[in-house]
Amino acid sequence: MKVKVISRSTDEFTRERSQDLQRVFHNFDPNLRTQEKAVEYQRALNAAKLDKIFARPFIGAMDGHIDAVSCMAKNPNYLKGIFSGSMDGDIRLWDIANRRTVCQFPGHQGAVRGLTASTDGSTLVSCGTDCTVRLWNVPVATIMDSDNSSGCSSEPRAVYMGENAFWAVDHQWNGDLFATAGAQVDIWNHNRSQPVNSFKWGTDSVISVRFNPGEPNLLVTSASDRSIILYDLRVSSPARKLIMRTKTNSISWNPMEPMNFTAANEDCNCYSYDARKLEEAKCVHKDHVSAVMDIDFSPTGREFVTGSYDRTVRIFQYNGGHSREIYHTKRMQRVFCVKFSCDASYVISGSDDTNLRLWKAKASEQLGVLLPREQKRHEYNEALKNRYKHLPEVKRIVRHRHLPKPIYKAGVLRRVMIEAERRKDQRRKAHSAPGSIVTEPMRKRRIIKEVD
Repeated sequence: MKVKVISRSTDEFTRERSQDLQRVFHNFDPNLRTQEKAVEYQRALNAAKLDKIFARPFIGAMDGHIDAVSCMAKNPNYLKGIFSGSMDGDIRLWDIANRRTVCQFPGHQGAVRGLTASTDGSTLVSCGTDCTVRLWNVPVATIMDSDNSSGCSSEPRAVYMGENAFWAVDHQWNGDLFATAGAQVDIWNHNRSQPVNSFKWGTDSVISVRFNPGEPNLLVTSASDRSIILYDLRVSSPARKLIMRTKTNSISWNPMEPMNFTAANEDCNCYSYDARKLEEAKCVHKDHVSAVMDIDFSPTGREFVTGSYDRTVRIFQYNGGHSREIYHTKRMQRVFCVKFSCDASYVISGSDDTNLRLWKAKASEQLGVLLPREQKRHEYNEALKNRYKHLPEVKRIVRHRHLPKPIYKAGVLRRVMIEAERRKDQRRKAHSAPGSIVTEPMRKRRIIKEVD
């Protein structure tokens, strides 16, 4: 005779240590768990609310400059280091982890308008309105980690004179060349005191320059005549030119998709373009209520950060029309420069009130070392929010952001003006001959023409 008994090994349910959790076995049969969807929805709702409770994005301010911070540069060789330049000619190297100045680079007699570091992180290039380009030796990481390095000061390794003020500088991602922007675009070598090449298209000043991360010989510039120009160092003349209705203040390439770049514009929007197809923008990123001054892509290529004249910092998805995050403080004034950290975990902003501010890229992210159970819990909550993000209540909680009253009112006014313009266009089209007025999409509306 056969007797069936329930048997289980003691190893499956016995704790190894008294501090361990009791093992619980779940039967995931949907017939037994009829309320599974309702439970998951409630958990997603709670996860969205907890995100709001724990959203503390501001980490700290780094003060030391005595004038507005005008530009910043990352050190590709050192994760914790960032360079900043101010309007009084002061350049500093900061240790982000300890939020202190590691080294100063005195020498510029006017505002520092551009900073960039070489590929190996050993050389810093700066330029400014005093018509000079200066090369500096960067302290090695061992000096930066020491506690008594706060008084470190460095002399320039080389000083190159120009005829006009310089407004921006950028270094090749792989190579020995760097480019400066001013009355023209100059290409320099570390070992030569004169430019090895110069480009000029038009009579207005060039205000920003960026090398392509994938193709070392390709760079893009923006000028004060509202143009965006692509240059190829392998040919003697500029490649393509795009003229917009308003000026572009800064440009950043997508490091994961090097054919795409995003332009920060004076009309409060950012425009993402494909360098191979400039007749229309890939995406228009809206939300700022004043001119966008600077932009920088995350190393992941999935999002970028912008700083604006409206005293806010916003983070956008690379293909999202509206920002996913907005950062502001009562003391922060007009933001002139922003950077993502090299590990995509933090955002650094430099503003008119002489301070650099350190923010978390994810406002509610828990800092420090996470236990495996904590990590799994965070991943589970993220998966729940992503699964139920389309439901009205979860969507409302996730999207809500508290705005300062001036920015909220300016946003409302801006939406009213855009809506009034849209109604006017509709009425003009309704009372005109069919086909005489063509409505252009927003992706093409701000572009005047493309010149080859």
